[in-house]
Amino acid sequence: MSSNMTTTSSPIFSQSSALPGQERYVAPIDETPLQDVDSIDDSAPATSLWQDAWRTLRTNPLFIVSALLIIFIIFVALFPGVFTKQNPNYCNLDNSLNPSSHGHPFGFDMQGCDVFTRTVYGTRTSLSVGILATVLVVLLGSIIGALAGFFGGWIDAVLSRLTDIFLALPILLGAIVVLQMFRTSSSIWKIVLVMTLFGWVSTARIARGAVMEAKNLEFNTASTALGSTPMRNLINHIIPNSMAPIIVIGTTSLGSYIVLEATLSFLGVGLPSTTVSWGGDIANAQTILRTNPSVLFYPSAALAITVLAFIMMGDAVKDALDPKSRTA
Repeated sequence: MSSNMTTTSSPIFSQSSALPGQERYVAPIDETPLQDVDSIDDSAPATSLWQDAWRTLRTNPLFIVSALLIIFIIFVALFPGVFTKQNPNYCNLDNSLNPSSHGHPFGFDMQGCDVFTRTVYGTRTSLSVGILATVLVVLLGSIIGALAGFFGGWIDAVLSRLTDIFLALPILLGAIVVLQMFRTSSSIWKIVLVMTLFGWVSTARIARGAVMEAKNLEFNTASTALGSTPMRNLINHIIPNSMAPIIVIGTTSLGSYIVLEATLSFLGVGLPSTTVSWGGDIANAQTILRTNPSVLFYPSAALAITVLAFIMMGDAVKDALDPKSRTA
């Protein structure tokens, strides 16, 4: 009888100092196969950060919608002749402020230019400025931030103080001042270079922090122990592992540079009047806003949709590359 009692109560272990009711229950080992709990599926293929990000993105409705919008906008910028056969610079005063008609769905502006044609062709200019500015800002900011974060010491001190100086300058005010000094030059590259001059600061700060974090990880120590030089570690290992936050800020900032180009053109210090752009058309339409708001509405709507698409894309990429930032 006593042996049976012992067998049935074997999972319960009483400590000599335990009071009644404080016994601890331990399940039999055959009921908790730890080897199955802690096992790793070796048959599963190895995945990287980018593969995990793509797996997340392709199931994210926000990414799908923004990607479709961006693909359509890029197609319009590359092939505007598919949507309209009109010349965006052809204007006839006889058509001034005429309403929409067959072949002219958006009507005409004060100069008699086809609003739909100018909106379509303005996509190329605004998108080109935004993409070129973003690429140069990411390159310059990444280089400065990577050098400051990796080498540290006096290099970090000098580059950080340089970053603080440019951070204190508002990008819009600085762009207006510089563009006023070089009004004789009329080129898209002038706008792009001015945006790059004042826009690299945020990217540099993020790149510096990402590189400082990556250089203290085990793979950098192992590479150094195997005889790799510091510059080789920086180029081959640290920078590729620090690109996630840089890509996020680049994707998010692209829409801001499109808005900045439109703002500068609206203020009259951006692209010349002969260049078709959304900002220039918005500036020309402000004088007839009360009588013909549709002339202002269409380029403004195109600008808003484009910026919204890139912001949505940036949010989706941020959620995929930085899971800790997800709100849901």
